[in-house]
Amino acid sequence: MDYKDTLLMPKTDFPMRGNLPNKEPLRQQQWDDNDIYRKSQERTEDRPLFVLHDGPPYANGDLHIGHALNKILKDFITRYKSMSGFSAPYVPGWDTHGLPIETALTKKKKVNRKELSIAEFRQKCAEYAMGQIDNQRTQFKQLGVRGDWDNPYITLTKDYEAAQIKVFGEMANKGYIYKGLKPVYWSPSSESALAEAEIEYQDKRSPSIYVAFEVTDGKGLLGEGEKFIIWTTTPWTIPANLGISLHPDFEYVVVQVQNEKYVVAQDLLETVSAELEWENPEVIKTFKGQEADEIVTKHPFYDRNSIVMLGDHVTTDAGTGCVHTAPGHGEDDFYVAKRYGLKALCPVDDKGVFTNEAPGFEGLFYDKANKPITEKLEEVGALLKLTFITHSYPHDWRTKKPTIFRATSQWFASIKDFRQNILDEIKRVNWYPSWGETRLYNMVRDREDWCISRQRAWGVPIPVFYAEDQTPIITEETIAHISKLFGEHGSNVWFERDAKDLLPEGFTSEHSPNGTFTKETDIMDVWFDSGSSHQGVLVERDDLRRPADIYLEGSDQYRGWFNSSLSTAVAVTGRAPYENVISHGFVLDGNGRKMSKSLGNIMSPSKVQKQLGSDILRLWVSSVDYQADVRISQDILKHVSEAYRKIRNTFRFMLANLADFKPETDRVDVNELQEVDRYMLQRLNQLNKNVRNGYDNYEFSTIYHQIHNFCAVDLSSFYLDFAKDILYIEAADNLRRRSIQTVYYDILTTLVQLLTPIIPHTTEEVWEYIPGTQAESVQLTDIPEPKTIFESTGLLEKWDHFMSIRDDVLKALEEARNEKVIGKSLEAKLTLVAKDEKTKEVLADIPHLHQLLIVSGADVQDEADGTKAYRYVDVKVEKHPGEKCERCWTASETVGDDKDYPELCTRCADIVKENYAE
Repeated sequence: MDYKDTLLMPKTDFPMRGNLPNKEPLRQQQWDDNDIYRKSQERTEDRPLFVLHDGPPYANGDLHIGHALNKILKDFITRYKSMSGFSAPYVPGWDTHGLPIETALTKKKKVNRKELSIAEFRQKCAEYAMGQIDNQRTQFKQLGVRGDWDNPYITLTKDYEAAQIKVFGEMANKGYIYKGLKPVYWSPSSESALAEAEIEYQDKRSPSIYVAFEVTDGKGLLGEGEKFIIWTTTPWTIPANLGISLHPDFEYVVVQVQNEKYVVAQDLLETVSAELEWENPEVIKTFKGQEADEIVTKHPFYDRNSIVMLGDHVTTDAGTGCVHTAPGHGEDDFYVAKRYGLKALCPVDDKGVFTNEAPGFEGLFYDKANKPITEKLEEVGALLKLTFITHSYPHDWRTKKPTIFRATSQWFASIKDFRQNILDEIKRVNWYPSWGETRLYNMVRDREDWCISRQRAWGVPIPVFYAEDQTPIITEETIAHISKLFGEHGSNVWFERDAKDLLPEGFTSEHSPNGTFTKETDIMDVWFDSGSSHQGVLVERDDLRRPADIYLEGSDQYRGWFNSSLSTAVAVTGRAPYENVISHGFVLDGNGRKMSKSLGNIMSPSKVQKQLGSDILRLWVSSVDYQADVRISQDILKHVSEAYRKIRNTFRFMLANLADFKPETDRVDVNELQEVDRYMLQRLNQLNKNVRNGYDNYEFSTIYHQIHNFCAVDLSSFYLDFAKDILYIEAADNLRRRSIQTVYYDILTTLVQLLTPIIPHTTEEVWEYIPGTQAESVQLTDIPEPKTIFESTGLLEKWDHFMSIRDDVLKALEEARNEKVIGKSLEAKLTLVAKDEKTKEVLADIPHLHQLLIVSGADVQDEADGTKAYRYVDVKVEKHPGEKCERCWTASETVGDDKDYPELCTRCADIVKENYAE
C-alpha cells in the first residue's frame, strides 16, 4: 500500500498567486454587473444611517497617489459600516469650476477665448470637466472604491447650483454678505482676488530697503529736515505710500548720525544701527508715538504728503517701528488710513502692471518695478540701504506664483458676525487627530471677512443686480427666482440673458426709476461652491442627511473645504455640517521627499495597480499612520506584498484543509471542541474585538498589524503548523480533526469579513471557495460580533502561559539544531522541568504535548540531568531513539510493532486498518 494515499492531504483550487492586476478588473466588472452597491444599500436600508460626505476632488487630470490614499480611507469606513449595523451610502462628488479648467482649455485644448462669448466658453469648460470626471471615475473604481458612481454630485449641475444660490441668499438675508473696497489677496497670474484658503507660503527672494521720509511739518515736536526711517521688502509699493504708522504707546527716539537726524523706535535703535552701520548714534530726543500724530512728511519722489498715523498693528519684531503705509496694498494700512480719511491708492491693475497713477513706472510689472523704484530712491537720496533676503511669502496655490495685496471692490462674507458660533461648533465636533481642532480654531479666531468674489468666467455667478444708482439688489424674491432659473437652465443662463430677463416679472425698485438694471459679472469663490455641498448634497438627496457623520480629507483642507463648509453651514443653520472630522497627511517618497516631476519620484496609482494590484495599494493604506505624512516606494510596497502573500497563503491553507468539511453537518459543538481549539476561537474573538475597535476609531494601521500578526504568529507558526499532524493523519471524521476544521472555518470566514473593507477583491475571491457560504457576496454579510461563548478567563490564562513555555522550547530546539543534535524538530525528544508551580500545572494539563510542540516526544519531569535553563522551563533536547514512521514522519519506538504495517507507528497502523484496509 502507498501510505500517501491514506493521508488527507489538503486540496484546493484557490490559486497561490493573486494575479491581482488581471483579476481585479474582472471582479470590478462583476460587481458592476451584479449591482453590488445597490444590493448593499437595499440590504441595510432599515438600519441607522451613517453618512461619510465626500469632499470633491477637482475634475482635472489623472489621479495621484494622494487621491488614492483619500478615497481608499473613505472606502474602508463605508464598507465597514455597511457590514457592522449601519446603512452607509457613499456618494462621490467632483469640484468643477475654477481657473485650472480655464487654463487647460486655453493651453492644452488651444481654445481662443476671444473668439467665443462667455456663455460659449463656459459650455466648453463644462464639457471638458465632464470628460475629466469620466476619466477620474474610471480610475477611482479601479481602486475598488464602492459607491453610487452613476449618480455622483457635481458642482456644475443645475440642481447643485440652484442649492448654492439658496445658501448665498440665506447668508445675504441674514446680513452676512456685503460689497466693499479693501485690500485682498490678489493673484496677477490668475487675474483674480483670492481668499485666505487659496494662499500657500513659499520662500521668495526680495529686496530689503531702508528709506528716509523727510519731515515738512513737525507739529512742534520735530524739526523740518528730520527724517523717519521705514523698512520694507516690497519697494514696488512705495509709489502707493500715503503715510507712516507709529504705535501710540511706543517710545521713539531722534538720533543724530553725522549731519542727519533720524526717527526710529527706541527698542529697535540697536538693530537699525547695526543694519545701517551707524557708529555711536546720539539720542537727542525721546517721545511717545501718540505725540507725533499727523506730523507731515513728504513722499520720497512724488509731490505729495505722507502723514504720520497711529496704529496698534505696529510691532517691534522687525524693521524700524515706523511702518511704511500704502492703504491700497495692505489690510492694516487700509484700516489705519481709513480712520484718517485717506482713500486707498492702488496704482496696479488686474495683471499686476502699474497704471498712470504711478508716474514714471507705467506699464511695468510690479515685481520688475522693484529695481527702477529703488534706483529712483537712491537718485533722490532717500535710500539708506539695499540688501536682499529670502523669506516666506504668500503664493497662489493654483498657479504657485506670488500674490500681492490690492485694494479692489469685492464681495465679502462677514465671518466676524457669526465667528463665535463657528468657534463654539469647532469645540463640539470630534477631531481626528485632536490637533485639528486647535488648527481650525486658530484660523477662524482671527478671521474677519471672506472674500467670495472672483474675476473669472468659469464658476457660479454672484446673483446680484445693480440699480441705476448702483445700489446692489439681493432680495428673497430675486434669489428665489435666480435659484429656480439655475435649477431649470443652469447658471449659464446668467450670461445668456440680459438683466431684465433674469429678474422676476414686473420687478421694480425705487433705485431704478427707469426700470433699468445691470448684473454682477464676478463669480463666486470655488470654495463657496464646494462649501455649499452640505445643502446641495446632504440636504437635497434623500439617501443622505445633514450633519454628516464624517468629513475626511487631507490636512490642507483645514484652510479649504473643512473651513468653507463650516462657515456656510453655521451661517445658514447655526450648526457644523459634520460631527467628526478626520484628516490625513501627504504622501511622500521613500526618502520623505515631496513627489514632483523634477525629482522623478512620482508614483501613480495606475502604475501600482498594473504592477501589483489595487489590493496591495489598499493594504499599504491600511499599514500607514495616515494622520501624519506617509511614505511610499517600491521597497515599501514590496514589504506590503510580502504581508499580502502571508495573508493569502493563510487563506489558501485553511481553504485546502476545509475541502471535505461541510459546515451544516460536520461542525463540532462548541462544548465538544478540543481545548486548544477553544483557545484559538477565543483568540479569534479577541482579534475580532480589537479589529472592530480599530475600525470604530479609524485606526487602520492597528488592524493591519493585528491581522498580520495573527496570521503569522497565532496561525502559521502555531495553530496551522501543529494541526497538520491531525488534519492529514487522522481519519476524516475524527473528532479532533473536525474540531480543528470547525475553528478553521470560523477563523477563515471571520478574517475574510474583517478584511473585506481593506482588500475586497481578494476576500471576494476567497468567499467563493468557502464551503457552505450562502450570501452572493461577502460584502452582503455582517462581520460577526465578538463574543465569549464559554468561560474563557482561565482558558486564556492557561494557554497564554503555555505559549510562553513554547517560546522557551523553540529556543531550545533552535540551539540543538545549531549544535547538530537534531535536524528537523520531529527528530527531537524533549525533557521538560517546570521552574514554578504555575508552569507545572499547565504542563500537566496539556494533552498531546508533543504534537503541540511538533516533536516526537515530550516528557515532563520534576528534575532531570543535562537540561538548559530558560525562563519558565529547563529543557533537555536529544535525538529521539525511535524510528521514523513512513506515514506521519514522527519518530516512534512503536514502529514495527504491527506486523501488517511494519513501516508505521501503531497510531498510523490503527488508522489505516480501520479506514483503509481492504
